Amino acid sequence: MASEPAHQATMAELMAALPHVLAAPKDAAPVLQLCFRPAFNQRSFPDHLTLTRTEGIPGERFTSAPWLKLPDGSGDPRIQVSILPRRVMDLVWRDRAGTPHPGDTIIADLDTTEANLPTGTLLQVGTAILRVSDVFNDGCVKWKARYGADAKAWITAPGHPELRLRGILCSVESDGEIRLGDPIRKLG
Repeated sequence: MASEPAHQATMAELMAALPHVLAAPKDAAPVLQLCFRPAFNQRSFPDHLTLTRTEGIPGERFTSAPWLKLPDGSGDPRIQVSILPRRVMDLVWRDRAGTPHPGDTIIADLDTTEANLPTGTLLQVGTAILRVSDVFNDGCVKWKARYGADAKAWITAPGHPELRLRGILCSVESDGEIRLGDPIRKLG
């Protein structure tokens, strides 16, 4: 197997960092970064976003080009919002000048494991309420191309899917606005 480019994490590095990744806060983690994606390969980083049940994030590509669709062709609401653990992002996104941002809606220092955030968990972020989806975020082809084959294999390695290392996908359950610094709180 060819070795990863110097700017991509190796499996040994990823495995060594796993205890640190899994030690992330379980609740009330602040939103550290927001990402808005109006079209493919386009990103901006606002200080707030509006979320709605019908559109996810109004103006984002979810309404025009979702990667997961319902039978009628509309976007599956279970993928409206993605939350990526900050510790994973920092581990894999090393070449920040030459490699695009992962594109996740929310970056937070949060434990996104199935044990901490089971499917169906409600999360309050700002005035919006999200529901943790049952759709597994296994890292797309772009994740593998940008961050390396090892970063992709690490997500799906035996015992790792339930760790949700690539983060979680959520539906918007209640319209609202989220801002940088808003805590992500488990409800119920």
